Amino acid sequence: MAYDPNNLSALTYANGFTLWHYKTPDVAADVDDEGYFNPAAGMLRVGDFIFANASINGSVESGVFIVSSNANGVVDVANFTDFSTDTD
Repeated sequence: MAYDPNNLSALTYANGFTLWHYKTPDVAADVDDEGYFNPAAGMLRVGDFIFANASINGSVESGVFIVSSNANGVVDVANFTDFSTDTD
């Protein structure tokens, strides 16, 4: 699949930082590929957090991506930090 602009929402904004939420049927490993968020390059800034629910049609992966670079319309996010791992 591909980035869906209807599924990216700003949760809060302060001091040049935005906290986002994104949901997608794509697996997290595909979302963290460089270029996935290119269509949102005009909105995303380095250091922004994107809380995500990925793979929503399967085993949901919940966690965060951090925008690591955004230059010349090319967005890259750091590898997914998974919050859904149960350590019990």
